[in-house]
Amino acid sequence: MKNDYVGKYRDEFVAIGLKIGYLRRQRALTQEQLADRAGISPGFLSQLEAPNMSVGMSLTTLFSIAEALEVPPNELLIF
Repeated sequence: MKNDYVGKYRDEFVAIGLKIGYLRRQRALTQEQLADRAGISPGFLSQLEAPNMSVGMSLTTLFSIAEALEVPPNELLIF
């Protein structure tokens, strides 16, 4: 049941991941640097940013990534 929403909102999760990658590169951060700042694993960040993967994340993770990128959380939801 948990993964049902990932399929339902696949395009949205992919768009968020692409936005994270865009903002990360804009700030000249590696995946390892951003992952460390956000308190997540580099492998998970890599999965989030992959355009061919639909990976769900918690709000806590979204907020942590936004804080590490120094943007308001809603910035990650604007595509």
